[in-house]
Amino acid sequence: MSLYRNSAWFLSGLTQFTRNAFVSASKSFVEKDMEASVAGRTFMITGANSGIGKATAMAIAKKGGTIHMVCRNKDKAEEARAEIVKETGNKEIYVHILDLSETRKVWEFAENFKKKYKTLNVLINNAGSMMTKREVNAEGLEKSFASNSLAIYILTKSLIPLLEKSPDPRVVTVSSGGMLVQKLRTGNLQSELGGYDGTMVYAQNKRQQMVMTEQWATAHPSIHFSAMHPGWVDTPTVATLMPDFHRSMKERLRTPEQGADTAVWLALSELTAARPSGRFFQDRRMVSAHLPLAWTRSSALEDQKFMSVMEDLAKNFQPH
Repeated sequence: MSLYRNSAWFLSGLTQFTRNAFVSASKSFVEKDMEASVAGRTFMITGANSGIGKATAMAIAKKGGTIHMVCRNKDKAEEARAEIVKETGNKEIYVHILDLSETRKVWEFAENFKKKYKTLNVLINNAGSMMTKREVNAEGLEKSFASNSLAIYILTKSLIPLLEKSPDPRVVTVSSGGMLVQKLRTGNLQSELGGYDGTMVYAQNKRQQMVMTEQWATAHPSIHFSAMHPGWVDTPTVATLMPDFHRSMKERLRTPEQGADTAVWLALSELTAARPSGRFFQDRRMVSAHLPLAWTRSSALEDQKFMSVMEDLAKNFQPH
């Protein structure tokens, strides 16, 4: 990461990603945007048992939506479900246990979900995994890439036919500010070359998610695709894996509810469908997916090559 990108990212963060920035932006929010009735609409949220995912599930449950929580830890998921049901009175909350780093199981889950359920209106790709050292899964894939990139590719790609059959379908992907310092890397996807920096690998995965969002929006115009930046949020992941950043910025970090706000808005608001598909959002506004002069834009050829590599990788683990 260049010194310029690092400096530009941090300065942008201080003015745009903090709790105060959210409070300032929220003064222009139109609350009527969130008044849409979602009773009867179905939402799948990955990583829904804590942090931004749980806050997203809680907000949508309060509106009457049917929630499918896709979580790794059964005990934490059931505990979160009980809390959501108790607070919202909405019993249409279902738990599915899936470790997104287990590539074959992601395929199996998505295929089984399509067989069991007849509708899915909104997929919210929220779960994220940041590693402190390079590890591989049972299939030999680097875990951060497997969880954050390939799992989202497989889950979304497999569920697209179900989404296309459902009214007003949407896919919302929760990104990260780290994406802004990364240009798409079409080689070394498994982080086998050079040293391993878990934070930068995670940021690269988030850039990969943005490219997927852009490419899917073109390929599937009947579905509204978007990615969003939650800002700097006080979550268990940040506290555990970025302790120095968490300690120094704690008073400026957003609450999970503030971090989830734009994801909920993209999932619920009738205005979302009127916005261009495949774009990046922050605090309910469409913003650039690149910092000025940061040289993070990839070419159409690079984007297509990346999608081709993802397709080939996904097929290798598809059940027959």
